[in-house]
Amino acid sequence: MQNSGEVVAGEKPANVNGDLAHERAPDIVEALNTQEPLAAAAMLQSLPAEKAIEVLDLPGLANTCDIISALPTQTAVTLLSGVSDDRAADIFKELVEPLRTTLLNGLNPETRAVISGLLAYPERSAGSIMTTEFVSVPSTWTIAEVLHHIRMVERTRETVYSIFVVDPVKKTLIQAVPLRRLISGDPHANVLTAAPARRPLMISPEADRMEAARLISRYDLLAVAVVDGPGRILGIVTVDDVIDTIVEESTEDAQKFGGMEALDEPYLRISFAEMIRKRGGWLCALFLSEMLTASAMQTYQSELEKAIVLTLFIPLIMSSGGNSGSQATSLLIRALALHELRLRDWWRVALRELPTGLALGAILGVIGMTRITLWQTLGIFDYGPHWGLVAATVGAALVGIVTFGSLSGSMLPFILKRIGFDPASASAPFVATLVDVTGLVIYFGVAAVILRGTLL
Repeated sequence: MQNSGEVVAGEKPANVNGDLAHERAPDIVEALNTQEPLAAAAMLQSLPAEKAIEVLDLPGLANTCDIISALPTQTAVTLLSGVSDDRAADIFKELVEPLRTTLLNGLNPETRAVISGLLAYPERSAGSIMTTEFVSVPSTWTIAEVLHHIRMVERTRETVYSIFVVDPVKKTLIQAVPLRRLISGDPHANVLTAAPARRPLMISPEADRMEAARLISRYDLLAVAVVDGPGRILGIVTVDDVIDTIVEESTEDAQKFGGMEALDEPYLRISFAEMIRKRGGWLCALFLSEMLTASAMQTYQSELEKAIVLTLFIPLIMSSGGNSGSQATSLLIRALALHELRLRDWWRVALRELPTGLALGAILGVIGMTRITLWQTLGIFDYGPHWGLVAATVGAALVGIVTFGSLSGSMLPFILKRIGFDPASASAPFVATLVDVTGLVIYFGVAAVILRGTLL
C-alpha cells in the first residue's frame, strides 16, 4: 500500500546530484529544504538507508511530515524505525491520521511502545524531549565490562559520553559517570570508583523542558537523567536536545514579543491564510486598544483648541513612554525566563525601576526642554510668548510618562506570569498601547497644572 502523492520506490528525480550521498547530513538537509515535498521525498529515498536516517534525524529538515507522507509506507516505517526515539516521537506528533496510526502500527512492538510512551508526556515537558537510547550499566560491573558494553552498543545510543549506573535489582539511578573518567580508570576496578563524589543530577519527566536546559547549562552537562518517582531512569535529555529547545523557545518569545502568535513553520513555508491568522488577531486587538488613545484626545479637545502647540509634542511624549516600557519589559521577560527573578521579587523590581524611570525621564526631559529653548532662541520655530512654560510642561510630562512606562513595563510580566500566561505575551506593542493612553492623561494633566491661567 502507498500513500497518495507518494514517489515510486527506486525513482530518482532528474535534479538529484549523484554525489548527494557523500555530503554531510546538514548539507543534505539544506538541499532538501529548497525542494517541494514530493521532490525532497524522492531525493531522500535515493540516498542509502543509513544516510537517509541520519538526515531525517535532524530537526532542521522542513516539511518532514509532508516528506514522510510522500514516501512508500514501508520505506517510511523503515526510516522512522532507524531515527532516534525522541526525534521519531516529534515526527509522529505532527503526522495526521490515518497515516500516523498506520506508520506507528508498522513499527516493531518495542519501538512502538517506546514512542507511544514519549507521545504520552505533556508538550514542552522534559519527558517529551528525552531519548531512551542511553547507556546504563549495573553497579556491579567493572570499568572493563562497561567499556566493552559501550563498544557493543555505541551505534544504537544517542550519546556514550555519559554512562548511567543503576541498581541491578531496583533499577534506580545511582550515579552518572563521564566517559573520560572511565577511560582513565583502573579496568579491574568497580565502575563506581570512577564516579564523581557528588550525587547525580536528575529531573522529573513532567518538569518543564527549560528546567532541563537550565540544569545542563548551569552544571555544564552533556546529558541529564530523567527519572520517575522511585528514581528509575526513564531516559536522558542531551545537550543537542537542549539547544533545539532553546532555539525554539527563543524564536517563539521573539515572535510573541513582536505582537503576534508564534509561527509553527519557517517564514517562507507558512501559508498566506495562516500568516493572516497569526498576525491579524493581535493586530486587531492592538488597534482596538489604540482607539482608547483617540478617546483620551477627545477628552482633552478643549485644551487642544486653546493650546495647539501642545499637539506638536504628542508623538514625542507617546513614543518615549512606550520605549521605556518596552525596555523594561524586555529585561524582565529575559530575567524571568532565566530564573534570575521570582514572582516574589516584584517589589524589588518596582523599587529599582522607580528611580531608574525618574532618572531616564529627567534625561529626556532636559533634552526636550533644551530642544524647545534652542528652536525658540534661534528663531527656527515660535512656540509663543509662553514657550518657557511649554518647555517645562514637556520636561515634567516626560519625567512622569517615562517613569510610568518603566514601572508598567516591568510589572506587566509579573502580572501575566502570576495569572498563568506566558510573560512573553507582554509584548512591546501591548506595553506601548498601554503607555500611549496613560501618557496622554499624564501629559495633559501636567499641562493643566503648569499652563493654567496662561494658555489654558
